[in-house]
Amino acid sequence: MRTEQEKKEFIIRLKKRIKDWVIRVLNLCEQLPQSTTTRVINFQLIKSATSTGANHRAACRSRSDNEFYSKMSVAVEEGDESLYWLEIIAEKGISCNNNELNWLIKEADEIVRILATARYNSRGNSHKK
Repeated sequence: MRTEQEKKEFIIRLKKRIKDWVIRVLNLCEQLPQSTTTRVINFQLIKSATSTGANHRAACRSRSDNEFYSKMSVAVEEGDESLYWLEIIAEKGISCNNNELNWLIKEADEIVRILATARYNSRGNSHKK
């Protein structure tokens, strides 16, 4: 069991980790070749990645357990959507830095898992109160 200080530090590190991931997603999007396909992917990926971070931050400032769960649910959904778009880039073979793309995919998966676990644990804890 983590202390309150450890929880706060973890949240701070996670916020930074998500923000760093979002910035790297944005950088990747700026480097994709321009086509009808990539314009759509860029638009969707930028929306979902930035929404992941924004909803996690909103969850951290939530006013109730239900609001936290709701915001975390959106963050999980948006993170998973981002993972989907990154996988589409990879599977379609769109020209980009493949090492960076693979890192972004791995990081998205880890972030979604962390957020989903936090969401799950929050629901369990709210029933114990």
